[in-house]
Amino acid sequence: MKDRGSTEPARAAFSPERFLRRYGTLVGFILIVIFFWTQRPGTFMTIPNWVNITRQMSILGVVAFTMTIVMVTGDFDLSIGALASLVGIVAGTTFQNDGAVGTAVALSLLVGAAGGLLNGVLVAYIGISAFVATLGTLTVFRGLALYISGGASIYGRVIPAEFSSFGRGAIPLGKIGATDLALPNLTILAILALIFVFIILNYTIVGRRLYAIGGNMEAARFGGIRINRLRLLSFVISGLGAAVAGLMLFSRLSTAHPTQGEGLMLQAIAAVFLGMTLSEESQPNVGGTLIGVLILGVLANGLTQMQIDTYIQQISTGAIIILAVTLSSLSGQQRHYGRWLRRALRRLPREGD
Repeated sequence: MKDRGSTEPARAAFSPERFLRRYGTLVGFILIVIFFWTQRPGTFMTIPNWVNITRQMSILGVVAFTMTIVMVTGDFDLSIGALASLVGIVAGTTFQNDGAVGTAVALSLLVGAAGGLLNGVLVAYIGISAFVATLGTLTVFRGLALYISGGASIYGRVIPAEFSSFGRGAIPLGKIGATDLALPNLTILAILALIFVFIILNYTIVGRRLYAIGGNMEAARFGGIRINRLRLLSFVISGLGAAVAGLMLFSRLSTAHPTQGEGLMLQAIAAVFLGMTLSEESQPNVGGTLIGVLILGVLANGLTQMQIDTYIQQISTGAIIILAVTLSSLSGQQRHYGRWLRRALRRLPREGD
C-alpha cells in the first residue's frame, strides 16, 4: 500500500508546462532583451538607454496601471486616449489665456475626473455596456478636443518654461562609473501611480471587492458589495490616470494636439492583457501590467535602434500579444481566459442593477 506522502515529491517536481504557464511572458521578455542586446551590444544595455526606456514608457505606464483597476471589474475604458488628448488641449488653452501652471493642472485633473465620472455613470448606473459607453465618450472627448483647439496644435511661448521643462527634467542620483545617473520626473510619476494602484488592489478592502465584482458580479451583489459605487470609482481613477498622462505627454512634447494621446488606449489594454498571462487565474494585476508595459517599451526601443519602420513595430507588437495569449491558452489557462472574457462580453447587452 502506497504511502500518501509519497505523492508529494511528484507534485513538487518541476513541470515545464506549469513553469511556462506561470512565467512564459516573463521568459519572453527576457528573450526580447537578450535579442536586442546581441543586436545592439554597444547601446541597448546601457544605463542611459534604460533610463530613456523608463521615460518613454512612463506615460503609457500611468494609463495602463489605472486601466488595470477598470479591467479588474471586467470592464473596459476605450476613452482614455481621447481623454488624455482633451486634457492636454484644456491645459494648453489655459496657458493661452494666461493661466498659471497650477490652474492648468487643477482644471486638467478636474476634466479627467469628470470624464471618468461620466463613463462610470453610464456604465454602472444607467446600465450601458462599458464597450459601448466608452466608445461613445471617446468620440465626444475627441470632438471636444478638436472643437476647443480648432483642430490646431498648441505650442510655443504660451507654454510656461517650468511646465515644459518638467517633462524633460530628472532628479540626479549620483554616478555609476563615468555615467551620471538621474531619475526622470515622468518615471517618478509612473512609479507613484504603480504604488498607488498596487496598494489599492492588494492591501485594501476596496481592491478585494473589485476583484469580487470581476469574479462574479451577482455573487458580489448578494454579498452586500456596492457594485455600482465601486465600478464608478474605478472609472474615475482611470479618468484621473488619463488626465495625468495627458499632462505628462503635453509637458514632454511641449505641444498639445487634439489627437496626440489616442494611441495610448490600445497599448494600455495590450499591457494589461500581457500582464494577465502572469497570473495563474489570468486576472488583471498591476505587477503583470508593469511587465506588459516593459515589454512594449523594450520592443519599441529595440526596434527603433535597429531602424525598423514604425509600421513594422506595430505589427511586431500585435504579434507578440497574440503569441503571449496563445501560449498561455495552449498551456492550460484558456479556461481562465474564457471565464474572464465571458464576464466582459456578458456585459455588452444592457444590464439592470
